[in-house]
Amino acid sequence: MSRLDRALRVLVLTDAGLAAPRSVVEVVQAVLEAGVRSIQLRDKTATARELHTQAQALLALTRRHGALLLVNDRVDVALAAGADGAHLGPNDLSIAGARHIVPPNFIVGYSCDDPVEARAAMAAGADYIGCGAVFGTTSKDVGGEAIGLERLDAVAGAVAGPTVAIGGIDDQNVHRVAATRATGVAVVSSVMAAPDPGAVAGRLVAAFAHRD
Repeated sequence: MSRLDRALRVLVLTDAGLAAPRSVVEVVQAVLEAGVRSIQLRDKTATARELHTQAQALLALTRRHGALLLVNDRVDVALAAGADGAHLGPNDLSIAGARHIVPPNFIVGYSCDDPVEARAAMAAGADYIGCGAVFGTTSKDVGGEAIGLERLDAVAGAVAGPTVAIGGIDDQNVHRVAATRATGVAVVSSVMAAPDPGAVAGRLVAAFAHRD
């Protein structure tokens, strides 16, 4: 099993509004101490300068814990901050375009929920697929769609690389995802808004312990 597969068992996406009154740094510190090994910096309202500052603060934490830091949408900010990678969607820089400007070991993730599109993304140079919304979500703009576990499993089975499930996943239903072929889960509100984010993160991590 690769380092990326292990790291993507639980990927925590940041959200300053959900974390408040705590800082994102405080919540990320707690989840890293609980065993999470990948963080995605996501802040749709931040300027490039603000995002870079946030990335540098989080990078100090992820490096200390041997975890990965990915930046949502912004390949340029990820490169400037020295992050491990970026996560792209259909409206962002293309995977091929990103590969032209990033070093070979830079991680590129891509969001899709279709097996054919997932295979094409991996062929273009994506390292992993983010697939959802599995159970539906209010944390991202996906139109309230819930793709379900069957389609998640189909996407995961269509590609050789990691597939990360996202959308409405928490410590109560994570075991249902862990029973599919998905590599791991990506979570936002279930951790960022939790009174004890470390405890929730620990339960999410534990759901994939059977794969060791």
